[in-house]
Amino acid sequence: MKTTGIHHVAIICSNYERSKKFYVEVLGFSIIQETFRAERNSYKLDLRVGENSQIELFSFPNPPQRPSQPEACGLRHLAFKVNNIEQAVIDLKSHNLDVENIRIDEITGKKFTFFKDPDNLPLEIYEL
Repeated sequence: MKTTGIHHVAIICSNYERSKKFYVEVLGFSIIQETFRAERNSYKLDLRVGENSQIELFSFPNPPQRPSQPEACGLRHLAFKVNNIEQAVIDLKSHNLDVENIRIDEITGKKFTFFKDPDNLPLEIYEL
């Protein structure tokens, strides 16, 4: 099998309107399509991330909490590319988000930092 990239990442949120506002207004992702599925009492929001990637934001009634922090098996965090990490941090902090100090990746020499979404999902910004 040969893959050509990542199509999407799926996220289940606990509060659809709060998470929609975060991903659209704070992170600036554009809405591709929003669908309400009555049989599931659930929303599916397709968001454009950059030119070729998407996030599928799902809501479900009473989803279980994330069992542990990023060191558990499974998805550790999502990382987004930015051109200017200092400006990205200023933008995030303007929305009253806690952002860790900028660090340098010891392998690549690139700048990165972490913050969290409304459900405590760890998110990274990585300067290219």
